Amino acid sequence: MDISSREEILNDLQRSFETYMNQFNLDDIGIYEEQGQGNTYYIGYTVKKDGRTYHIHTPYHQNEHGGFTSGKKEWTVEPDDPNKEDLSGYDDLESVLRDI
Repeated sequence: MDISSREEILNDLQRSFETYMNQFNLDDIGIYEEQGQGNTYYIGYTVKKDGRTYHIHTPYHQNEHGGFTSGKKEWTVEPDDPNKEDLSGYDDLESVLRDI
């Protein structure tokens, strides 16, 4: 199981910004991070498209030394609209970006 630092994960995500902006016609893209319960940490993107904002993330597990390992390889999208439900179960980020 590969262990990565937070900075390595964020750098990997940032490398895709321009590609995703162009490929999926996004208005803006940034990094999303949220501490979950226990040692779960959610990392992904905050995406703006057509005036709407979405938080798209996948879980990581943080060890006692601060390293991260990838959790369940599943992407979740959380719309900023409180009337819309979170959608999970996406196998890859591109599937999420096509759906929003």
